[in-house]
Amino acid sequence: MKKLILATTALTMTAGMALADGHSVVRMGTEGAYPPYNFINDDGEVDGLERALGDELCARAELTCEWVTNEWDSIIPNLTSGNYDTIIAGMSITDERDEVIDFTQAYIPNTPTLFMGMDEDLELDGAVIAAQTNTIQAGYIAELENVTLIEFATPDETVAAVRNGEADAVFADNDFILQVAAEDDDLMIILDPVTLGQGVGMGLREGDELIAVFDAAITSMKEDGSLNALLLEWFGEDAITW
Repeated sequence: MKKLILATTALTMTAGMALADGHSVVRMGTEGAYPPYNFINDDGEVDGLERALGDELCARAELTCEWVTNEWDSIIPNLTSGNYDTIIAGMSITDERDEVIDFTQAYIPNTPTLFMGMDEDLELDGAVIAAQTNTIQAGYIAELENVTLIEFATPDETVAAVRNGEADAVFADNDFILQVAAEDDDLMIILDPVTLGQGVGMGLREGDELIAVFDAAITSMKEDGSLNALLLEWFGEDAITW
C-alpha cells in the first residue's frame, strides 16, 4: 500500500512539473503579518514557517514561485480575482470558506484557539474580546451571548487593544498567542481553549489543478518527516505535529 501511495504521489508531482509550463510563475499569496506563520523580516522579505514550507513545496513540485503580500481582510477576494494563485497565510479550513475557494489537505494540524489577557481571573461573561477581522475566531466570539467583539485588521492591533485596556483579552491561534505571551510578562493565557476549524491549509481557486500538485508535495513532506521538523523548528518543542 505504501508503494502505491508513493507511486501516486510521484505521478501527481510529475503532473505538477508539466503544469509548471502552463503556470510560468506561481504567485504565493500571504499576509506577512502573523508570526511565526508569516512575517516580513528585517530585509523586507516574507519569512516564517509558511515561507519555508511554501518554498519547499514549490521545489518538490518543480514550480517557479514568487511571494505576494496582501492584507488579510481582502485575501480571499484577491485570490478569486486572480491577483495571486494560492493563499498560504495561516488560514484555517472551514466549510464557509470552502464554498468560495478550494483547499489542499491541512499542513498544520488543528490546534486550540487561545485567549490571552492580563487578568487571570477574567470571566468570559461580560468581557470585551479582540480578534482579527474575517477570522474564525471573530466569528466564534460574535456568536456568544453577553460577550463584546471588537475586530482589528491585523493581529498586532488585537494584542495592542489588550495592552492599552481597550479589550479584556485577545482570541487567536495557539502558536501566535503562545509566542506573544512568552515575550511579555504582563500577558498570560487565560480562560479555556477552544477548538475551531479543520487545520490550516493552502487556499486556491476552485478547480485549480495546482491543488493536486501541492497536495502531493504536502503528502511527501508528511511521509518523510520534514513537515514535522518545520513545525518543531518554528513552533517549538511543544508543537502539535502529524
